[in-house]
Amino acid sequence: MSWPVVVAVAVAGALGAVSRLLLHEWLRGCLGTFPLGTLVVNLLGCLLFGVCWGMAQGRWTPLVQTAVLVGFLGAFTTFSTFAHDGLQLIEARRWLALMANLLVQNVVGLLAVWGGAALVAGLRGS
Repeated sequence: MSWPVVVAVAVAGALGAVSRLLLHEWLRGCLGTFPLGTLVVNLLGCLLFGVCWGMAQGRWTPLVQTAVLVGFLGAFTTFSTFAHDGLQLIEARRWLALMANLLVQNVVGLLAVWGGAALVAGLRGS
């Protein structure tokens, strides 16, 4: 691995982490106790990953693709926060909220990645 790749991932990762923090905090100020901020960030990150993946294929340099997908989106999506939210729901014995959170984040996340990639493919006419 080269230093330009490391630097690109570090810079993009910092931007992704700051973007996640700002969006998550804004959503937390607007919403209740369900971890909706994490849900929105994860689903948006999955959709953006699908869109970027679809756009990158054969068009982006490996450096740009790695910076965006691994750096920015890797730091933007919040599965460590997702796991922590799940633990808090377990500790609070909020079983229905836990199951809803697990189901929605995983199933809708997969659909969002597929949808983002399909959107790009549709726009390209492929």
